[in-house]
Amino acid sequence: MKAVGLFLCGVLLIGGCSRPVSVSDTQGLVVKMHNRSLSREALQQALPKRLSSTDSLIWTESYIKQWIKDGLVYDVALRNMDDETKAEIDRLVDSYRRSLVRYRYQEQLVKERLSAQISETEKEAFYTANREEFVLDHSIIKGLFLKVPLGAPNLSDVKRWYRSKHEEAVEKIEKYSVQNAVVYEYFYDKWVDFDEIMLNIPQTIADEAAFLRTHTYLEAADSSFCYLLNIDEFIPKGEIAPYEYVKPQVFEMLVNQRKVAFLKNFEEELYDDALRAGDVVFIPE
Repeated sequence: MKAVGLFLCGVLLIGGCSRPVSVSDTQGLVVKMHNRSLSREALQQALPKRLSSTDSLIWTESYIKQWIKDGLVYDVALRNMDDETKAEIDRLVDSYRRSLVRYRYQEQLVKERLSAQISETEKEAFYTANREEFVLDHSIIKGLFLKVPLGAPNLSDVKRWYRSKHEEAVEKIEKYSVQNAVVYEYFYDKWVDFDEIMLNIPQTIADEAAFLRTHTYLEAADSSFCYLLNIDEFIPKGEIAPYEYVKPQVFEMLVNQRKVAFLKNFEEELYDDALRAGDVVFIPE
């Protein structure tokens, strides 16, 4: 077991070097079994990020062991399976592959052709005709958010600047944030979820709608940071979402609405073209 551990340590260390790894190079392999092999490159790609050295070693040992077991079970199954079952599996694999290729290509086709056919005018018209479908299930805001260390310089100036939407104040905040802010988010020009912003602020709001109606600014602090939020505009939960906020959703709805007809027409065109070109030949009895 100790030898396996030392081997795995070597795998992790070598896998971390910068030399390109080739699967055909036996020195780039971790395990070989019959006609299959597991490369260090594949192992490194599968390794979850942010694991400690100890956890990486445990994970690697488990992964390699399972890889070997899977291969052994597969080989035994293949040797003991009758020809009829093998043929059925081949048929299913081929059918799945054809379906997957077809699906992926159709998605690509919709993205490249159908998406380009939907104009801004059509999107706006769809939104206007279906406004009731776009009721907000959470509040949204426009504004600015800052998270600054309590010990940061000129914090009193920042508390004054963040309350102003003037270009001069915003420029000062941007320059200041480069060196001092932990988080700086400018969203005067777009709607964002109020809940997502509040996840960064250590303060609980009992009545969100009332808070937004009565507060333009929010200042909070904990033992390490100061949190500053400017709420320039808001739309509460339950109201109709603005077009600019749901524009991606409108687009997806229109695409899905036209997708079936688009793909059906595409298939019919392929069919007719194949007949005209003589690619399809009907054989009489």
